[in-house]
Amino acid sequence: MRQPLVAGNWKMNGSRASVAELLDGLKAGIDQVTTAEVAVCAPFVYIADVQSRLDGSPIKWGGQDVSVHEAGAYTGETAGPMLADFGCHFVIIGHSERRAYHGESDDLVAQKFSAALAAGLVPILCVGETLEERESGVTEQVVARQLDAVISACGIDDIGKGVIAYEPVWAIGTGKTATPEQAQDVHAFIRGRLAQSSGAVADKVRVLYGGSMNPKNAAELMAQPDIDGGLIGGASLKAADFLAVCSAANR
Repeated sequence: MRQPLVAGNWKMNGSRASVAELLDGLKAGIDQVTTAEVAVCAPFVYIADVQSRLDGSPIKWGGQDVSVHEAGAYTGETAGPMLADFGCHFVIIGHSERRAYHGESDDLVAQKFSAALAAGLVPILCVGETLEERESGVTEQVVARQLDAVISACGIDDIGKGVIAYEPVWAIGTGKTATPEQAQDVHAFIRGRLAQSSGAVADKVRVLYGGSMNPKNAAELMAQPDIDGGLIGGASLKAADFLAVCSAANR
């Protein structure tokens, strides 16, 4: 059975004081609420603080993006070995906000997936469709294209070393959420797409839901057979809410 994973994506939020308060709250409650694997993905500037506060706890941490380069004259970029140097376990790859606001192509996302693995990190690969794409009936084509780019560049075995997060773009930060049935349908499609290359990889890869999961809908979403946890945005910024989502991941 795949162990559920609940990963918080703080996006561009937080201060040193709020980060300390949040992490202390998570540490105080995490052992009592969940058997899932739990992680937080923080802005780069707070990763040292996260490492300091979470070191020795069961909660893992990671970055929200990574450079395709290991080092060099790339001002503003953060390399995979730098994240690893601060104890990061995970890194988010190809989030819809990176794709939309920073013009990240499928090919670039594939390169970042490879760079993360080379640094010993576990990439959380984000895939998903916009509202226009869903209403046009091309959800599966979009998700397949995004997955296939990474499979083609890295190979199916490397996909098996990462995590996939399905994030319907129309349900991020909008208050809308895919129904459990809608989410399950796409998660099942993702697993089926992977199975075309390797049934073993498809069976073991965790596929997370990343569209406005919160304490009210988490249990119903994570009860679906192909939903193995969540990539949590707004609900990851309050300890009580995040712990409630983590509790819903118990199986």
